Amino acid sequence: MTTKSQQSSIATQKAAKEFSRRTLLKTTAAVGAVAIAGPAFVKDAFASSGELDILMWSDYLPKPFIADFENATGIKINYTGIGSNEEIINKMKANKGQGFDIVSPTNNQGLEWGPLQLLQPWDIARVPVQAVNPAMTDIGVKDWDFGGKGSHWLPHIWGTEGIAWRTDKWAPNGPAPSYGDIWSDANAGKTMGRPHSMMLCAGLYMEGIGQLDPGSMWGAYASEDAMRPVWGKVTDWCIDRKKNIKLLWNDADTQKNGLLNEGVIVGQTWDGPPMALKTAGDPIMYQAPVEGAMAWVDGMAMPIGAKNTDQIYEFIKFSYDPANAGKAIDEHGYNSPVLGADQFAGAAYKQNFADAYPGNSLENLNPWPPQAPWYAEVRTEYENKFKSS
Repeated sequence: MTTKSQQSSIATQKAAKEFSRRTLLKTTAAVGAVAIAGPAFVKDAFASSGELDILMWSDYLPKPFIADFENATGIKINYTGIGSNEEIINKMKANKGQGFDIVSPTNNQGLEWGPLQLLQPWDIARVPVQAVNPAMTDIGVKDWDFGGKGSHWLPHIWGTEGIAWRTDKWAPNGPAPSYGDIWSDANAGKTMGRPHSMMLCAGLYMEGIGQLDPGSMWGAYASEDAMRPVWGKVTDWCIDRKKNIKLLWNDADTQKNGLLNEGVIVGQTWDGPPMALKTAGDPIMYQAPVEGAMAWVDGMAMPIGAKNTDQIYEFIKFSYDPANAGKAIDEHGYNSPVLGADQFAGAAYKQNFADAYPGNSLENLNPWPPQAPWYAEVRTEYENKFKSS
């Protein structure tokens, strides 16, 4: 018999599975016309109007995007790059919500941010939400409405975590790679990944080969009692194979450097870094694995200490313009929630997307589930055990 907590977790997973690129494509098709009639950006509205302090993932604001924004508005961007959600939360907790105007938490972090009371709600009347895929704006409404004050989160960039490799040195054994390739003896000393997501995806691989019961990794989100036996097995399995891992990464630059300069031939990575290398002509490929790519949406949130409110909303308007979002796509290699942004991206982006998600890959995405604070603490415990072994 399942407990109420387990039933709730199962319901959450079923709902999460409904979030896929296929769902988003269908939604986009239904409202695509809105993208063409998206928000007009008034260039002179905030000429010479101050600065913005932004704490965001390290490759999300390409230099051309920043230059275009500053030229159009006169607003200077002070950009602090980060590589993990833990960095964002720790900085905000240490500074008590002060020091930044915009931060960029991932969609599944709402359960952790809510109790902290470090964010303020968006004034949706000042946000051109009609320019963005509603399936993604709904994430803020459903998971980031703290205290009934409205959405504290807006979508910014979405992507996946899957498998990247050197096409001149390795090829999958079949039509798609596997998370198991990262841990394989055949690739010993030539692989990389991010510890906590490598371990979760190792668990998905273990389910596929019969070493864990199907659904174990998602069931572990139900409670600490459900999580510990599953993650205990996964951690032991990963420690036994740790010798095969060459590099542990925590940001985009480390992923790129691993593939180009550190002898890595196959790695578990985000989609953006290897796709940016592929676009630049390097012998790199990225693809959703047979177990399903991990899907996420990184957003924009406004800390309670944000000082430059008018400038913040000008940044949102600029970011939600399809032409600006499309130009950024070509630089960072991820995907945009802005309707019609892909129409302003180059041919390389379209080819990369087709290469990354062949066949039924889009229907097989694994959205990162909502993550409670207790889950993050226990996961860190097992992650540290793996890293220190």
